[in-house]
Amino acid sequence: MKTEWDYTELADAYLKRPDYAQSAIDRMLETAEVKPGDTVCDIGAGAAHLTIKLAEYGLKVCAVEPNDAMRANGIKRTAQFPDVSWHEGVGEHTGMQDSSFGLVTFGSSFNVCDRQMALKESARILRPDGWFACMWNHRDLDDPLQKQIEVVLKKHITDYSYGTRREDQTDIIGQSGLFDRAIYLEGTVVHEIPAEDFIEGWRSHGTVYRQSPQKFSLINEEIKKLVESVGMEKVKVPYTTRIWMAQYIR
Repeated sequence: MKTEWDYTELADAYLKRPDYAQSAIDRMLETAEVKPGDTVCDIGAGAAHLTIKLAEYGLKVCAVEPNDAMRANGIKRTAQFPDVSWHEGVGEHTGMQDSSFGLVTFGSSFNVCDRQMALKESARILRPDGWFACMWNHRDLDDPLQKQIEVVLKKHITDYSYGTRREDQTDIIGQSGLFDRAIYLEGTVVHEIPAEDFIEGWRSHGTVYRQSPQKFSLINEEIKKLVESVGMEKVKVPYTTRIWMAQYIR
């Protein structure tokens, strides 16, 4: 079962992506009132960035991921968690049983789904009064290095767009008629990473690739030169984790 966008060539680069802000994750779990031992479903689990956070809390996690290479990396990264199981599926068709979970999450994956179908599927597999949550890590575009990277992107891609991943998801969730009013949470995290790994991480940037596959290598080369010109062994990248969550109303 595959998605429209193939992440196979980007899978290893995704390992360089930042974790989600722990403060935002903690507030999400508190709001959803899940406790250690509860079963949750992480959809579009990828390289397990969110899956690991859920497992560390003591939750039983059914991780759903359509891409073989991404799923293989996720399996390796969660091998120490016996309560994490991996499944092939997509946001619109997870293959999970009805009314099975108290929380369904989408970590940087809701934007690659048909969002209304994914919301309907989430409602199907949620228990009564369960919670849906989607989230992304957004780079702080006021950071000096990130400003320069934006110049590179917009130089090569006319009308560069962040797509739906930077949109407010409140209205989309509300339009489904399946969930209560969305709650917005956020937290900040500074991702300190070796410069070479930060450069490698850009090779996982599907939003850029989809808008300019022919120039993707050139864009990455210019970002590489830019980061190297800073002359730091490690790069500190500020992110804001943004979460929209809503309770299922049966």
